[in-house]
Amino acid sequence: MRKGLELLRKEGIVESRQGFGWYVVFKPVAQTLGRFATIEDQLDEIGVIARRKVLTSRRINPTGRLLEVLGGEDLLEVARLNLADGVPFARVTVWVPAFLGESFSLRDFEEKSFYQLLSESDYLKRPLTYATQTIAAVAMPEGDAKLLGVPSGSPALECERTTFDEGGFPVLYSESIFPGNRTVFVTELTSQVGSIAPSGLRLVD
Repeated sequence: MRKGLELLRKEGIVESRQGFGWYVVFKPVAQTLGRFATIEDQLDEIGVIARRKVLTSRRINPTGRLLEVLGGEDLLEVARLNLADGVPFARVTVWVPAFLGESFSLRDFEEKSFYQLLSESDYLKRPLTYATQTIAAVAMPEGDAKLLGVPSGSPALECERTTFDEGGFPVLYSESIFPGNRTVFVTELTSQVGSIAPSGLRLVD
């Protein structure tokens, strides 16, 4: 069996890492920063078939970060597994005020992005126009590792995004976990006198 795995490694199909075992090599998908777009939009543009699978859908009472961002009203929480050409690509959890999602079905959550659903909703009074996003390197949580088919503790990227309507009111909050070898984020940097640091860079303890 090991000889077979070594042959697959030479062909670039699998790779191994001490402490993590063997895993399938996945060509990273590039996502462009600086655009107000969904993961699915960007995958579609490069010819990758995007699919979603609903993991959980429930109504919750916000606490912590959710309370800080979206306020104290009940929220709809939907966790989905995103696939790219059939391969698990990300676990994405979205929170919106519960009244905005009352008319949506599980099928809606699998067939459309929340941006699409909310734009079609009669309850959203102002269009979604911009978002802020943070990206951090983390160790892959055990639960997400099982969903995404990667070793627990392996490198991952965690993205948190808050989406606002045209009045500057936060409407949607999302958290995405990507295996570190399955996506790259691309941004365009312009020259700025006196600094070589990327704009938006923030050091954390």
